[in-house]
Amino acid sequence: MSHDPLLARIIPVLADVPGVAAIVLGGSRARGTAHDASDYDLGLYYRGDAALDVDRLRSAVTGLVDDPAAAHLTPVGEWGPWIVGGAWLAIGGRKLDLLYRSIDEVADVIEACRNGEISMHYQPGHPHGFCSAIWVGEVALCRVLHDPDSRVAALKARTAPYPPALRDALVRRFQWEILFAIENAELALPRGDSTHIAGCAYRALACIAQVLFALNGQYLINEKGALAQAANFPVTVHDLAGRVAEVWRQIGAGQHAAALQTLRALENDVQEIVGRVSEA
Repeated sequence: MSHDPLLARIIPVLADVPGVAAIVLGGSRARGTAHDASDYDLGLYYRGDAALDVDRLRSAVTGLVDDPAAAHLTPVGEWGPWIVGGAWLAIGGRKLDLLYRSIDEVADVIEACRNGEISMHYQPGHPHGFCSAIWVGEVALCRVLHDPDSRVAALKARTAPYPPALRDALVRRFQWEILFAIENAELALPRGDSTHIAGCAYRALACIAQVLFALNGQYLINEKGALAQAANFPVTVHDLAGRVAEVWRQIGAGQHAAALQTLRALENDVQEIVGRVSEA
């Protein structure tokens, strides 16, 4: 990424911090879909046998940011075991987010996911929850900026092609919940419990996204925009975007029963797609 002046300035400074094993670029800039004003998302991978020196990292960041007084950098673990920690920074007038990851723990999760072992965790900022497979997707989709021991490169090689056992595990974990969430919402219809109904509808749609991503061998690393992306997959539900919009229009209009019927039709289509893929 030497052609990017901001990264060319930042990466050598961060790479010099003790404990930093690798640095990667994530988000839209890694996927090539960014525009000029897009944020920068940097992953800092640290080694288990050489803990990240957060004090040194703080000093390094202080020399980079536009306003040192506004820069907040967390200890490792402050944001929980899955988001871990990091910082929200402004450098050169650009927004830049840092996220910590243990390269050893990520390696373990990648192997578990390759074996069809996944887990789901409550996580603020992820309304559907944090699926362990997100860590696999982060590695698969990132661009490596600093990897002196080629550890991220080795992990990347474990993420492609998309593991069949992971696909099967995700479909198994999330497909059944689509109908389960719809049926739970239907129980709330007599009470007119709009919040509960909307929450169940969201869970059903989030599970649909998980299933469609898995069937297409695509990593889902964030709920944001997932259904819009899934609508353009080769294997997907007819008019997914329009039907999702209709669910929320109906819920917004208080037409809860109609919204759940729309969801049931979506669930039925997903079920047919899973069946066709399984037979192929």
